[in-house]
Amino acid sequence: MGITEILNKNVAEILKEKTTQISKVPTVLELWCKSIQEQEGELVLNQKVYKLDNMDLRVLAIESLGRKKVYLATDHSEPLILHWGLSRKAGEWMIPPSSAMPSDSVLLEKSCETPFTKALIEDQFYQAIQVEIDGDDHIGMPFVLRSDDKWIKNHGFDFYFELDIRSVESSEVVGDGKGTAKSLLDRIIDLEAEAQRSLMHRFNIAADLTEEARDVGLLGFAGILVWLRFMAMRQLIWNKNYNVKPREISQAQDRLTDLLQNIYKDSPQYREILRMIMSCIGRGGEGDFGQRIRDEILVIQRNNACEGGMVEEWHQKLHNNTSPDDVVICQALIDYIKSDLDISVYWGTLNKNGITKERLLSYDHAIHSEPSFRDNQKEGLLRDLGNYMRTLKAVHSGADLESAITTCMGYKAEGQGFMVGVEKNPIRGLPSGFSGLMEFILKHVEDKVVEPLIEGLLEARVQLRPLLLNAHERMKDLIFLDIALDSTVRTVIERSYEELKNAGPQKIIYLISLILENLALSTDDNEDLIYCLKGWNHAMELTKQKDNQWALFSKSFLDRTRLSLSSKAEYYHQILQPSAEYLGSFLGVDQWAVSIFTEEIIRAGSAASLSTLVNRFDPILRTEAHLGSWQVISPVEVAGYVEVVDALLAVQNKSYTRPTILVAKSVKGEEEIPDGTVAVLTPDMPDVLSHVSVRARNSKVCFATCFDADIFSELQRNEGKLFGLKPTSGDIVYSEMEKSELEDMSTDEQSSSSVTLVKKHFSGKYAISAEEFTSEMVGAKSRNIAFLKGKVPSWVGIPTSVALPFGVFEKVLSNDANKEIVSKLQFLKDKLVGGEFDVLIDIRETILQLEAPIELNLELPLIQPHFTVSTLHHYWLDNPECINWITLLQVQELKEKMLASGMPWPGDEGEHRWELAWMAIKRVWASKWNERAYFSTRKVKLDHDLLCMAVLVQQVISADYAFVIHTTNPSSGDSSEIYAEVVKGLGETLVGAYPGRALSFVCKKNNLNSPKVLGYPSKPTGLFIRSSIIFRSDSNGEDLEGYAGAGLYDSVPMDEEEKVILDYVADPLVMDKNFRNSLLSSIAQAGHAIEELYGSPQDIEGVVKDGEIFVVQTRPQM
Repeated sequence: MGITEILNKNVAEILKEKTTQISKVPTVLELWCKSIQEQEGELVLNQKVYKLDNMDLRVLAIESLGRKKVYLATDHSEPLILHWGLSRKAGEWMIPPSSAMPSDSVLLEKSCETPFTKALIEDQFYQAIQVEIDGDDHIGMPFVLRSDDKWIKNHGFDFYFELDIRSVESSEVVGDGKGTAKSLLDRIIDLEAEAQRSLMHRFNIAADLTEEARDVGLLGFAGILVWLRFMAMRQLIWNKNYNVKPREISQAQDRLTDLLQNIYKDSPQYREILRMIMSCIGRGGEGDFGQRIRDEILVIQRNNACEGGMVEEWHQKLHNNTSPDDVVICQALIDYIKSDLDISVYWGTLNKNGITKERLLSYDHAIHSEPSFRDNQKEGLLRDLGNYMRTLKAVHSGADLESAITTCMGYKAEGQGFMVGVEKNPIRGLPSGFSGLMEFILKHVEDKVVEPLIEGLLEARVQLRPLLLNAHERMKDLIFLDIALDSTVRTVIERSYEELKNAGPQKIIYLISLILENLALSTDDNEDLIYCLKGWNHAMELTKQKDNQWALFSKSFLDRTRLSLSSKAEYYHQILQPSAEYLGSFLGVDQWAVSIFTEEIIRAGSAASLSTLVNRFDPILRTEAHLGSWQVISPVEVAGYVEVVDALLAVQNKSYTRPTILVAKSVKGEEEIPDGTVAVLTPDMPDVLSHVSVRARNSKVCFATCFDADIFSELQRNEGKLFGLKPTSGDIVYSEMEKSELEDMSTDEQSSSSVTLVKKHFSGKYAISAEEFTSEMVGAKSRNIAFLKGKVPSWVGIPTSVALPFGVFEKVLSNDANKEIVSKLQFLKDKLVGGEFDVLIDIRETILQLEAPIELNLELPLIQPHFTVSTLHHYWLDNPECINWITLLQVQELKEKMLASGMPWPGDEGEHRWELAWMAIKRVWASKWNERAYFSTRKVKLDHDLLCMAVLVQQVISADYAFVIHTTNPSSGDSSEIYAEVVKGLGETLVGAYPGRALSFVCKKNNLNSPKVLGYPSKPTGLFIRSSIIFRSDSNGEDLEGYAGAGLYDSVPMDEEEKVILDYVADPLVMDKNFRNSLLSSIAQAGHAIEELYGSPQDIEGVVKDGEIFVVQTRPQM
């Protein structure tokens, strides 16, 4: 099976659920419960909801004046009888006192029967009972229901309602449930006391709640996973004063896992999280499997003469309530015997798996004693405990490899008292040779040479895949086998770490590709992982060919793999951690277990092993590719005090009072650099030509990426110290310095000159062609592109441009139709001046409320071709009452200019297309109040009101590639060398905050046909667009010395871009050396030609379409 055949694009949407709770019309029982609580207004002791096949039952306990009031209500339509009693301990039935029995009750031998009373609430039918109990003698209320002669139970067992569970909810509540399926989590919290009675209760409740989670979606399943994971981590009580037979537990497990497998079949977008849920619970099994846990411990005792001591205590625990702990206890006994009866080995196995002496004592039937076997018992006990482990794992350990294989391949056991008469048929439809593959895996699972074993494990997973994608009759057995194979890959990889210390690149790349494939097989949306895998496979071929680019190529896919893992971790944190914090606070979970919840989920999968491997390989690749420990983006020698921050974004609006070296864990690429900052050092990888990189060079701030984790950690440890930084083209030398040295440097600095803007005014024109672009009409962006027209070489394309000049926005606002908007804007601007910066978003939203001019006066058929500007002037003279002539004139002028320039008019495609264009124009105007832009003007003490916005209108070129050129190398300052970056698709991924690196290269100006690749691309995403129009911001602050406004304001395409996950192994720019050399040479030649036109270094943006170069803007390189 080829790599792309395991590609999944199943994405579970969470955006709509992320910030909202489940919202639904209240049921009759919810209305009833609310009315009781409002009526009583007293302390709620407990409330529970039981969901049965054809009815819901709600029970509520309230304390009032020393009495407990128990209310029961149901939506069952037929007459019902409550058959009930009271208890002082779980499992007990006692006759209630006569004072507690409602009227019409009938006293029986050990119970009481009371009919439900019919009632209505908001015209909805229900029936209810109220019971009042004096004193604190009773802790619970056992009951069943009777409808005619039919008994109604709780999944085959008596109902049991605890009268007071306040201790369960006494812990401090953290979080408000935001980002969760809160209503479902509240149901889990309500039902936790019932779930604590036994694992049977917990699994039955989990099955009920999983049905509800199916309706909620991804966050619902996240809540179920968190709850069951807390159980598996032993953070929740497994058994509380309730005797339950092992077969009853296995039946409940079976019910839950059957439900999960059915959802797995029907909902491919949830398979990844459903696998996680199933890994928290055992496989379950009909009666025989669970009952044999009880029966076979007796066989062990009888065969080996160990009826007393620890084994008897364990027997009593197993008889009362078996659990996954029993697998660990059995393993501890086996390890103890194998160690020649070393008791420390017994405790070591227990403690390693989370079982302490205190936990053994906490069982309802506690285990007090240590094992004490004799030498003559060892052989028989090893044999029998080994057989018994098979039974325990069949119920509790769905992900155990041997148990999972045996279940799928089939078995028949006879004799010796273990699994007697148990027969499991092989799964139908398994691939030919699969049985032999399973035998190979079991035979070699402990081998030291791991590659053949991992290959076998992955081959098994690939062969299972077609069965897992279809509705197989034994789906859950296949899922548990796949989970076991997945887990074994991770275990084997981790076992090989020591061997990898001296391994060569080929072996490391091969192991990375194997574990990456394993992770892809477990991931719902694995497209990015598949393309990473293709890249690593090609890197392997390059190493075999001894290609001199193998290390540089591998480094790009290592970086992309890291990004993919980081994205995966953020995704898990987004969907799981809020639920963990909310549930953990209510259920009394240890804070450490809550804090590391998502981290532990990641560690339990292949992603953690993959991360370890790429981290080990990174320094090897950097050495082989001669990349060093740093990439210097802005080489400025500075001195300052070290300050460690998590993210540059979090401090971008801060002002430091002393020279500061920011050591920032996260830099995305669009941030501003705070006042007082002299350097930014980060392990993140923003593009050399990203916004923050350009700002750093403009502001003479040292900016560099550190690839060495040890160096970065050392910088972090020196927080608060005064350091000097001396960058070179490929390194940064840093050292601690004295304060006096800093003072000497400060005296040499020149104060920056003040920055001023000249207010621009409306010229009387609403749209102008490129021939009319002047400094009074448009910014430098428009003027520069007009200057290039007809001057660049003929093979360089320049897009046709028109513009909405300065003052149009203000003129539109002055229209009487926009009085209310102007008033609101002034109110918000006053608040902004007062320091309420949160209103920036409100200002932008207010500007977007300007209605499309075509709608302002529907009497004018504006889009009709025969209307001209002159026609509109005459229309206004004849109809002075028309208040909207300004906006109408604006639109008509824009239409005429666009058509005259050969550009399509959006309105000709329909009114909805013009509406899209109008919204894009408004977004450009509104971007004057972007946070980053606004704070930039404050930083240089620029009057924000003086900033004016023109709009450059261009036809979008549906780019194959986009590029940015700096005609002087910005990292080294070498004016003889061009530096450029290229991305697949539109340039927004290059200049915006999109993760990953572009392809980068340099080219000597005296040898433009020989570009040198510095780095291959690692950006996972490309942007593509249909034939469209783009509206570019063009302010009067564009390229202003001391305030480079380029990149601060928005350019908005009329149509939304399509995000595409990129496959670089299918991209000729990466794979075809001749194509790459030709394209990069053409880009360099275009840059050199434009630099010669201006006579100064240029910062150039452009695109490539069908091999043709287009330049869309240029500006002086800062």
